Amino acid sequence: MPSDLKLPDIRIFRSCKIGRIYQFGASFSDTGNDVVQDPMLASSRLPYAAGIPLLNPYLKNDVDFTHGVNFAVGGATALSAKALAEKDIMLDGTDNSLGVQVEWMSNHFASQCNTNISTPGSLHDSLFVVGEIGRNDYHSAYRRGKTFRDVQNMVPDVTEIIENAVKRVIGFGASQVIIPGIFPMGCLPVILTDFKSNDTSAYDENGCVKEFNDVITFHNDYLQRKIIMLQQENSLATIVYSDYFNGFKWLLSNAHQLGFDATSALEGCCGNDGPSRIDSSTDGCGGSNVPVCSNPDQYINWDGVHFTQKAHSVLASWVVAGLIPKLNCAAEAKYY
Repeated sequence: MPSDLKLPDIRIFRSCKIGRIYQFGASFSDTGNDVVQDPMLASSRLPYAAGIPLLNPYLKNDVDFTHGVNFAVGGATALSAKALAEKDIMLDGTDNSLGVQVEWMSNHFASQCNTNISTPGSLHDSLFVVGEIGRNDYHSAYRRGKTFRDVQNMVPDVTEIIENAVKRVIGFGASQVIIPGIFPMGCLPVILTDFKSNDTSAYDENGCVKEFNDVITFHNDYLQRKIIMLQQENSLATIVYSDYFNGFKWLLSNAHQLGFDATSALEGCCGNDGPSRIDSSTDGCGGSNVPVCSNPDQYINWDGVHFTQKAHSVLASWVVAGLIPKLNCAAEAKYY
């Protein structure tokens, strides 16, 4: 990697003294709940920094939740299936929306009533991560033929659900809450495949679909305004926005310097989703006879939606470095 582009050493995150993490969200955060529900999923097969072990999924039986719980489920939405149906949006996947995940949290803490984990102040060293979520709501709407204006009109409802979830976790005693924004959907290979256009003005300087990213920017701005209000109402808690959007834009702009193949920055490694894909009948990643690139570390995107391990590592460095000064940590990230 060229010496003029430095990444933060996020091992300093351990100075935040986080004892447990409680994670909500969708597939970017799910460590196994979706697989527990459906063991036949392609993602159940291999290969699939805070100084604590990987969080166990809530739905898995007889596991150690000492270091926290992962409530996130692949494909989850912020809005419930009923609320989406009222907007004429049908779900293709799970109905384990954010509201359901928060109820799981409530049940989990109730089951711990005989331990000190549910006593006031016992969550002082715990980190709650509410999201990233909302992307599947918007994607489902697009797939139902909704316009960009229709989708933008969903933003107040989606962000209100996130706001209510944050209020619930604070009510349980959470003192440190991270609320991630959404990645630029218009840069995802699956979107670039499904909404391919001959109109060059539909794309930004990186080749991403402008209108998709405009809606996500609107969502993220709306969410940040809610976070400001939540912080004003809860002065004893630290409520932090995590800027996934600009983190990904930074990665994309510096792809070559970070060791990625810039010519395939918007292509999927598995399934070959992206702007140059021709065969629209190809099955998604995990299906039979689906092509997989031989050099995934040079790709940003893995399966058209999710990122490769290397891309996640780089993004984590950028995102966590921005979070450390805002959390109750003893030091700031250094760069190497």
